[in-house]
Amino acid sequence: MEINDILVISLSILIIVISVLGFIYWMLSRKEKANKNNKTEKAEKTEKKENSSTTTVAKQYTKMSIFDFMEFDTIEDNMIVQMDGKKYLMIIECEGINYDLMSEIEKNSVEQGFIQFLNTLRHSIQLYVQTRTINIESSIENYNNKIRQIKYELEKKQNEYNKMLQFGSYDKEDLNKIRLEVARIQNMYDYGADVVKNIEKMSLNKNVLRKHYYIIIPYYTAELGNDLLGKEEQRNMVFSELYTRAQTIIRTLSACSMKGRVMDSDAIAELLYVAYNRDEAEIFGIDKALKAGYDELYSTAPDVLDKRMKAINTTIEQKAIEMAREVINEARTDKEKMIAKKENNFDELVAKMAKLIINQNEEYIGKDIAKEAIKKVSKKNTKEEVVKNEKKQKTTTRRVTK
Repeated sequence: MEINDILVISLSILIIVISVLGFIYWMLSRKEKANKNNKTEKAEKTEKKENSSTTTVAKQYTKMSIFDFMEFDTIEDNMIVQMDGKKYLMIIECEGINYDLMSEIEKNSVEQGFIQFLNTLRHSIQLYVQTRTINIESSIENYNNKIRQIKYELEKKQNEYNKMLQFGSYDKEDLNKIRLEVARIQNMYDYGADVVKNIEKMSLNKNVLRKHYYIIIPYYTAELGNDLLGKEEQRNMVFSELYTRAQTIIRTLSACSMKGRVMDSDAIAELLYVAYNRDEAEIFGIDKALKAGYDELYSTAPDVLDKRMKAINTTIEQKAIEMAREVINEARTDKEKMIAKKENNFDELVAKMAKLIINQNEEYIGKDIAKEAIKKVSKKNTKEEVVKNEKKQKTTTRRVTK
């Protein structure tokens, strides 16, 4: 082979290697671009997901999420509805007994009754104790009203007894009966007033607490065993089953000398209100809270322009009232000035009026008589003015001397 052939072959091989390397470089750069695009797409997708998750979280803060937190749906037919109507609760309120103050026989009977109560249970129950602050002010007010009634009755009996003593025509037995009645009412009044005073002193700056005891009876709609029933039929059957269980528990509790009653919807609402608003319940009861709009989470303020318009209207009304008062006072002063002027010139005005009347009737009385009458009127007016001036001077001298 010649040198030229060798050079051609080596050149062609070099060209093939360069082209292969260029192809490999092009493939690698394309892969890098594809990876970069995939990363940017993934980042955009994750951002979109995060934004959508935040929007969904914001949308989830609704009324239903609050009910999920409160663990019950609604209260109806003296029952608490849970789990979208799959679970119902009925509550029995029990009166506590003072076990420590009982004798041994009474304690044994209570224990035997409680054992009997536990043996008769065929379903699950829950015992719940709630401590509430007692509002003594309303109780003290009720006691004061009763004491006022007793006082009124005491005064009535005392007056009757005094009248009987005055007449003196009654038997000793009748007088003795009324006297004993007066003494009885007096003792009752004194005892009640003393009790109220002691309660007020004891409850001063102190919270009086009372424990309430409840038995909660659950029932699941799955226990009915019939899925073809409607909601109304299910509710009726659940209510009858729960009421039967509640009455059975109340009867067995009577063996423990305990009384119980099935709570109605209002009492259940108050129980839940105190459970979820323990601090506020001491100040606002459920009735006051509902009347005051305490169930609203926020209140909308009126429009700014409406508030401004209302303020302008009130200022206009106030300014108009002030202006009317000033004008009325000015009119009154002008009138008073006119009256005072007429009072000061009373004699002069009377003389002018008399002269005018004489001149108008000159034809009937004659010119000579009219002239003479006018002269006399003027003389009389001058005399009255002189007397008036003398009186004024005397009054002024008296004031100066004083």
